[in-house]
Amino acid sequence: MKAVIINEYGDNDVVQFTDVEIPEPQAGEVLVKVKTAGVNPVDWKIRDGLGERLGLKLPIRLGGEIAGTIEKVGEGIENFKAGDEIYGMVKVGGFAEYSLAKASDVAPKPESLDFERAAAIPLGGLTAWQAIFDLANLGDGQKILITGASGAVGSLAVQFAKAKGAYVIGTASAKNEDFVKSLGADEFVDYAKQNFEEVASDVDVVFDTVGGDTFERAFQTVKKGGFLVTSVAFPTDEQAEEFGIKAARVYCKPNAEELAEISALVEQGKLKARIAAVLPLDDVKKAFDLSETGHAGGKIVLQIGT
Repeated sequence: MKAVIINEYGDNDVVQFTDVEIPEPQAGEVLVKVKTAGVNPVDWKIRDGLGERLGLKLPIRLGGEIAGTIEKVGEGIENFKAGDEIYGMVKVGGFAEYSLAKASDVAPKPESLDFERAAAIPLGGLTAWQAIFDLANLGDGQKILITGASGAVGSLAVQFAKAKGAYVIGTASAKNEDFVKSLGADEFVDYAKQNFEEVASDVDVVFDTVGGDTFERAFQTVKKGGFLVTSVAFPTDEQAEEFGIKAARVYCKPNAEELAEISALVEQGKLKARIAAVLPLDDVKKAFDLSETGHAGGKIVLQIGT
């Protein structure tokens, strides 16, 4: 089968599109015939060297987010069978014609989603869900500020927050105003024209997906006792104490139960993913280049199977 692998760390020159053997599912695993795979910053960061810090061993098969059909199930699997359409996360090897997944890390694909849009949800959706609900405990009637509200993760967070009954303020560029408002945002801030900290104040929760100076200024918007959670920066206890709030970074973890809750929102028409580009698997380097700009404008998806 075809797969994307690296034998060393570096830039796109180390990325190989090559033939490898189809793996066999072990106990608790399923073999998935991959239809589509989502591209995320962590993929090219692993290529750059993050893989070593994560304890991965070379050679590494890249890709951590897939949608497809189950080809074979391993021992002890009772909730899935061959032919089932699923989506979810894999530890490695998602950019391939076949990939192994833990049965506990995938969920049935929502029937209303095609495979392209299905691949755009698991990692970004779970990141947003775990940030604003598991960590920040966002509740009905609370106010949340979401930076990068038009992005692959931020746009999903806007929809989750609205489904929960929160008041949502979203930041993005002017060209994305209509899109962010269409997701249900109550207020929109064009970051190029306004300093969001001068517009938003006393918010219960901030979910930062931008980092850098945006992350630093976001502390000013949180009310005492509130929560700032980020998917890209590294808050310190000192920063949180200075503003009298709690702060944390979210580290996305596979969770089939939460993914099933996300699926329910999809089926209710309360959640849609934004696709920036769909590229063939052998254009993975182009996909990485686009992702590295930080301005893809949504999820990049690789088309793998038919």
